[in-house]
Amino acid sequence: MIKFAIVALSSLMILDNASAQTGWVRQTSGTSNYLYSVYFVSNTTGWVVGQAGTILKTTNSGTIWSPQSSGTTNFLYSVFFIDANTGWTVGQNGTIRKTTNAGAVWSPQTSGSSEYLYSVTFTDLSNGVIVGSNGLVLRTTDGGTQWSPVHTGISNTLSTVNFPISATSLVGYAVGGSVSESTVLRTTDAGVTWTPQDAGTSNWLFGVHFTDLQTGWAVGVNGAIRHTTDGGQMWLPQLSGTVERLVGTHFPAPNTGWAVGFAGTILKTENGGNEWIPQTSGVTNNLWSVFFLDSNTGWAAGWNGTILHTRTGGTTSVAEKSQPAEFVLEQNYPNPFNPSTNIKFQIPNSNHVSLKVFDLLGREVATLVNEEKHPGTYTVQWEASELAGGVYVYRLTAIGFQQARKLLLLR
Repeated sequence: MIKFAIVALSSLMILDNASAQTGWVRQTSGTSNYLYSVYFVSNTTGWVVGQAGTILKTTNSGTIWSPQSSGTTNFLYSVFFIDANTGWTVGQNGTIRKTTNAGAVWSPQTSGSSEYLYSVTFTDLSNGVIVGSNGLVLRTTDGGTQWSPVHTGISNTLSTVNFPISATSLVGYAVGGSVSESTVLRTTDAGVTWTPQDAGTSNWLFGVHFTDLQTGWAVGVNGAIRHTTDGGQMWLPQLSGTVERLVGTHFPAPNTGWAVGFAGTILKTENGGNEWIPQTSGVTNNLWSVFFLDSNTGWAAGWNGTILHTRTGGTTSVAEKSQPAEFVLEQNYPNPFNPSTNIKFQIPNSNHVSLKVFDLLGREVATLVNEEKHPGTYTVQWEASELAGGVYVYRLTAIGFQQARKLLLLR
């Protein structure tokens, strides 16, 4: 029988658990190389990659960053992990490296291309997509043993690819452009075919992130921010308040997100981009990548070995709050897990809440919550000893809100 326990904190005054540190704090990377991508699998463990084949790993939230051998001197532009052990990094001249032991060994994979590879993502251990220069899209269904090119019909650079979490993982987006136009592509068949969309701007787009199948943001040169709520049928502008190039964006919650860019630019929104507020980065180096585990804990990486970390959502003061301001579904912890894990969520108003778990075929395997809840923060413990190991999707649904995340059950 699947067991769970709920701990309600709604009656307490909740103090941000990062009160010991405020704002963005620079970490010691031990390198002056340009860093282009950062990715974390837990509060403690993450990687950054960059110039001259640089790969750095931390197991203590960035207090210490240790180099790993990539076996290449090519620039690495993107890193992605599907679980705590399995990840890929891609870069110049068709470079692909894969690890199955958390980076102890990075093994080459054959891309079949000499193009620059700028972004990599996977939806499970087998299915992945890479995008790069000259409209290149590569696709694998076997974890990268074989990468096959996909015809896109475009020649512009593709800078970033993103697949929002869903039960089927069929829908994804890629953005890019050139000096005179933007490019947005959408797939509904896991990257087999791609359809162009009109972003409504001539600005080159460098970053994209979707919180669900319909809702996403893209950022680019001249402070451009575009937003869609209908799967890209219409992209509308948002006011960034900057003319700096914005390169990376990440939303850990439906309304809360960050954008980073040149000259140390960091912007934050807590209302879906209706208002973007600048934050103090403390650096003037160009920032290329931002990654958040939740609405408080994040990292940014950029040129000259820059790594920044925040435990307060980038804010420089910590305020008490009697109840949450928005819906949030956090990443489960621990993850991966065996046999139990905790799922934390918050709701800003009284609402009927459903928290369910599905397998990758979309079949419901557990109902953890299905009842009225008062405003507050809740933690659910899921014990999954009777299920097979693998990737599952957990989904929080309330009136006016839905969000899903993936978790990995080990066996």
